[in-house]
Amino acid sequence: MRITAIELYHVSVPLPETFWPTWIPGYPQTHNRFTLVKLVTDDGIEGFSAGSAMGRERQGLGELMGGYLLGTDPTDIDRVQDLLKQAGFLGWRNYWIEPACWDIMGKAAGKPVYELLGGAARPIDVYCSTGEMHEPRKRVEELLAMRDRGFKTAKLRVKNRELKDDIRHLEVVAQGMGDKMVLGVDANQGWLVSIVDRIPAWDLDRAKEFAIACHANGYQWLEEPLDSRDYDGNAALKRVSPVRISGAELNYGWDEIKIMFEKDCFHVYQPDATFAGGIAQVRKVLDACRRHQREFSPHTWTNGIGFYVNWNMVLADKENTLPLEYPLEEPSWVPEAREGVIAPILPDKNGVLAPFTRPGLGFEIEPRLLRKYGKRFFRLTETGLKIRVIKEKGLRLALGIKKRKESGRT
Repeated sequence: MRITAIELYHVSVPLPETFWPTWIPGYPQTHNRFTLVKLVTDDGIEGFSAGSAMGRERQGLGELMGGYLLGTDPTDIDRVQDLLKQAGFLGWRNYWIEPACWDIMGKAAGKPVYELLGGAARPIDVYCSTGEMHEPRKRVEELLAMRDRGFKTAKLRVKNRELKDDIRHLEVVAQGMGDKMVLGVDANQGWLVSIVDRIPAWDLDRAKEFAIACHANGYQWLEEPLDSRDYDGNAALKRVSPVRISGAELNYGWDEIKIMFEKDCFHVYQPDATFAGGIAQVRKVLDACRRHQREFSPHTWTNGIGFYVNWNMVLADKENTLPLEYPLEEPSWVPEAREGVIAPILPDKNGVLAPFTRPGLGFEIEPRLLRKYGKRFFRLTETGLKIRVIKEKGLRLALGIKKRKESGRT
């Protein structure tokens, strides 16, 4: 099997209301944007994946990736991983493309990807993951409404300039909720963004004090309280924190996350397979969690396709009992806008997702929605690539490249 065509789409789904994500403080988000990739094999199998986008910043991605992916065997994941890493030297991170190859493999085998990874179908609890920081009394009202809809666990966000205000936020919500829900909190300090509001980065002392406040108010976990590459700081915090510390959602794959295991940075590891090295590298994190008696709960705040990718990772781990992150911030970040070009992912009245059994990653692109929200900006086939190389390099050089490439395979 080999990849014979690659297509790329800009997808932009308008949100029903303006969204104010805490991870980009002060920045209004009016659309859910992502890049959709479609890989086609010589057997006619189509594999899809998606990477979060701010706009059309990947406009030139196809020019780079075509030469790497066309002709490659999508089932040779080690080779695919190596090629994507190489392309990253010349451009940006491309591991979000790798799940499309797993989508192909699952469809070829007639199995969901989680079965290829050794998992099995099972229902999973989801937790309501908020994305904005609201006035705490308002947040209490919202969480009580979510509890009535079946959610048993929720995650808050804090993003105040002063520590005392972050702690007050915790206290007011905890007092208002009592024991009605299990609560966690995300500090969004792992990859601090300050393109609008200049929110200060936390140091170890602030993180320690906040962790103590979390425990005192009954919170069960604290997410990304320090820079994600401050390995020593995170390890020092974990040693003294009375509450579980989690992180590693957007680290650059296993090469970085293995250092976190060596230094024992977290109680809970949260790599997102569309960022942190693709499915193959997150599988290594799963294995390491089992060896080191650590927990696994992936980040899913991207889009519906990204959610499916990470849903597969949780289903791959039969021993996992933690709820899966379910991004939801009404009335802006809602399932229809979050999913965009696939059917909305909806838990039942008990906050549980029934397992999917469709082969591949589990979703199906809806052509009507893709036409509505997506615009194809790149398509290249093997024949098209050959013509392009001949035009750019000349026939003699093109034939020489072809010969060298073929000799390298033998």
